[in-house]
Amino acid sequence: MATKTKPAKKPAAKKPEKFRLTYSTMFSPPEEMHTKFEKALAGVRANLGRDHGMIINGQDRFVEAKFEDRSPINADWVLGTFQKGSAQDAHDAIGAAEAAWPQWSGIKWQNRVRLLRKVAANIEKRVYEIGAAMALEVGKNRLEALGDVQETADLIKYSCDSMERNDGFIKPMGIDPLVGYRSTNVSVLRPYGVWVVISPFNFPFALAGGPSGAALAAGNTVVFKPATDTPWTGRLLAECMRDAGLPDGVFNFVTGGGSTLGQALIDDPRAAGITFTGSFEVGMRIYRQFAGGSYPRPCITEMGGKNPAIVSKNADLDRAAIGIMRSAFGLQGQKCSACSRILVEAPVKDKLAAKLVELTNRLVVGDPTRREVYLGPVINASAYRDFGEFTEELSSAGKFLTGGKQLREGELGKGYFCAPTIADEVPLDHRLWKYEMFLPITMLTAVDSLDSAMRIANAVNYGLTAGFYGSRKESSWFFENIQAGVTYANRPQGATTGAWPGFQPFGGWKGSGSSGKNAGGLYYLPQYMHEQIHTLVE
Repeated sequence: MATKTKPAKKPAAKKPEKFRLTYSTMFSPPEEMHTKFEKALAGVRANLGRDHGMIINGQDRFVEAKFEDRSPINADWVLGTFQKGSAQDAHDAIGAAEAAWPQWSGIKWQNRVRLLRKVAANIEKRVYEIGAAMALEVGKNRLEALGDVQETADLIKYSCDSMERNDGFIKPMGIDPLVGYRSTNVSVLRPYGVWVVISPFNFPFALAGGPSGAALAAGNTVVFKPATDTPWTGRLLAECMRDAGLPDGVFNFVTGGGSTLGQALIDDPRAAGITFTGSFEVGMRIYRQFAGGSYPRPCITEMGGKNPAIVSKNADLDRAAIGIMRSAFGLQGQKCSACSRILVEAPVKDKLAAKLVELTNRLVVGDPTRREVYLGPVINASAYRDFGEFTEELSSAGKFLTGGKQLREGELGKGYFCAPTIADEVPLDHRLWKYEMFLPITMLTAVDSLDSAMRIANAVNYGLTAGFYGSRKESSWFFENIQAGVTYANRPQGATTGAWPGFQPFGGWKGSGSSGKNAGGLYYLPQYMHEQIHTLVE
């Protein structure tokens, strides 16, 4: 009698995973995200023009001198007024943080983590309102803005996870072999004191909340100064901190000029550490000035990039084209990780260029709060003028495959809009191959070999991000030889952009960063603490 066999069971269907917004996943969000953004945007627009105070020692502070925060979408829109803080305000904020530090550093690290998880929860509850405000203030499209806010919550949670994973960074060491005694040694990472955080305009939430969250989790207190172009987003972060129940003085928020209030923060000897994100020139000046104190203090700087994408003749050119386009023109090229150099092997250069131009010409430029818009305005009138000067310089050295002009038609004339631009045939000895323009401009050239491309890619002072498209074997070669802190191969979601805490930690080599440790990674948080060894002999 034949043995009957039961039919194999079909594997249980997997439940679809809940959508999680990251810079990799943001290109296909659920409809619900757009609906919620539209609702939040209407509410935010209805409350424009308010006067926003600084927050020092838990109290709102208003001063006589103020400045207006206007939208780069339309310079007639006053988003709010903010306080033009003075050196005295900086002094008071550091004093408040110094007074709060003994209590904050003295509580159990588990209690600090609990409060910071409340901060992250506040951010996630307010993600649409904050994202809408950021779109108006920075000119980010809605998905980039929402990604910035969500990344901030994830960065703070990652610092909390790091504290928990390492049990507060309290580690037993070896036991001394002492006859007649019992000797124990324990390594403890302890906070420094008052930490200053100075953030840039382009990621005004993540690059403020990320380092602030790390400093706070480690037991430091914080004085935070946002870029003068983005005080509103900074204020919204401060409110998330305050409303989580952080003790007065633990997190202080000040606004004002970099040469006055900002410089006073840097010069104050009570500042035990600083995190700065911005240009190479300013970052190096802060790094040198901060080293001029009575003893060395930690200075964590992230200072931009001149990021290459290398394209092999063996590459999937469709992947390469969309990845490069997204990284070159996301946030109008105003990312330190933007793809500003395209080095492609000569046999496929024309094909890649044609695909890039086609994709770029489909991009919609306009009010970034609108769903269909990919490129909003550049941040301010100075950046707008720089675009005109750079494109004039490039037009005399090479040619434009597309773009190359400021956009002044209709409503665009009220803001700072620029066409996404691809420059070609610019000699490799031209200065703009090595200068960070921080605008929607990328430069393309053919190379005779991948080795030549690598030499060009590495021949700059920067080393932040880099991308590659080619075979698996070539990708291994790329990872081994590129001089950059964040590297991607064959990535259509972005050739050089799109890092996320816990997935692609973000930081640079050479002139792109001072620490060699990437934010949102395994080794970032310990920078906010110094080691103390406890030896007890009984």
